[in-house]
Amino acid sequence: MNHPKNLMYTSEHEWVEIDGKIATIGITDFAQSELGDIIFLEFPNVNESFNNGDIFGTIEAVKTVSDMYMPLTGKVIEINEDLNDTPEEVNEDPYKNGWMVKIELEDNADQSKLIDAESYIELIG
Repeated sequence: MNHPKNLMYTSEHEWVEIDGKIATIGITDFAQSELGDIIFLEFPNVNESFNNGDIFGTIEAVKTVSDMYMPLTGKVIEINEDLNDTPEEVNEDPYKNGWMVKIELEDNADQSKLIDAESYIELIG
């Protein structure tokens, strides 16, 4: 499985790429493999704000529906609308074309619960 070392991860199986005040968020390769074929994603609205741990959307796979949890406090500035037409991109390329949302981080966004790739790999065994 692929877990890029330049990303941060959560115990809820999201990945985060932070660039200044902007964080790009998606689900991990492990998460997409556990879910199976993804057929639909429900996203928040642009300009909607979330706290760390809030549910910000859902992923529907052939056999299950799963919540997505916001890993950091911030405001949604962009959603990956391409996934409305091609949700399978999350299965095929979760770290590039399969990203889900971009948020503008709050000044006080707590990053202490994020873990590095090595720790995430340990977590999933």
